Amino acid sequence: MDKITIKTYGKINLYLEVIKKREDGYHELQMVMQSIGLYDKVSVQDREKDEILLYTNSSYIPTDEGNIAVQAAKLMKEAFQIDKGVEITIDKKIPVAAGLAGGSANAAGVLKGLNELWNLNLSEGKLRDLGLRLGADVPFSVMEGAAVAEGIGERLTPIPGLKNTWLVLCKPGISVSTPEVYKELDVSALERKPLGKEFLTAIENRDLKSISKNMYNALESVTLKKHGVIEDIKKKMMQFNAIGTMMTGSGPAVFGIFKDQDKAKNAARNLKKYHHQTYVVNTYNKE
Repeated sequence: MDKITIKTYGKINLYLEVIKKREDGYHELQMVMQSIGLYDKVSVQDREKDEILLYTNSSYIPTDEGNIAVQAAKLMKEAFQIDKGVEITIDKKIPVAAGLAGGSANAAGVLKGLNELWNLNLSEGKLRDLGLRLGADVPFSVMEGAAVAEGIGERLTPIPGLKNTWLVLCKPGISVSTPEVYKELDVSALERKPLGKEFLTAIENRDLKSISKNMYNALESVTLKKHGVIEDIKKKMMQFNAIGTMMTGSGPAVFGIFKDQDKAKNAARNLKKYHHQTYVVNTYNKE
């Protein structure tokens, strides 16, 4: 029985601006997204019985249609009239509900894995289109690397990513509802920091000071007020020699940018005393 295994990488937002609320209820965004070296492993294989089964080492994610990876398999089966079943296995390492797009990455892994398993020969563009039907972050998770994302996150412009940069990720033991964060967001009160070419050039040149100075996440205006622990983690990141620090997505995970691996490891060692979901990772860019 053929089995395809794919690494599915998490992401951080180096920039997240909310431009306006759209008539369809979604928000118009402008983001800079960067893949990170923390990944899950997603495996897919055929089943003779026409059913979709999901197995995982995580007790925090559903194994039925509440899991976006199961939804991805169902979408592929229906779109291409596949009458075989699918068995999905997720080896989970990315923290759940953290703003790191772990679920979206898993869905992207299923799309890519089944494309290969079933010899569908779909282009990346087609897989991204299918991914958008599942969730706004799935198209980027299909693409990986680094991109400017606009619309609800589906309009992607690849950019040279932040290379060989050490990060510390820290997720406190709280959950944040992305829909509720957007619901509470006062778009008219945002500080408005337009994304400029200088910021993208700083990423390409790995100018960590300039990146850290100009990072922005509009959703911090909601989540930080509700959860003081996030601000506390940001302060600790700076105390432990981060060049810059910010919440990713709607939170609650926070990342810090570090000059080298030793400084990152030292910071992680100290932060782990308070929050066990703390990781040292490198940025990830496709070859």
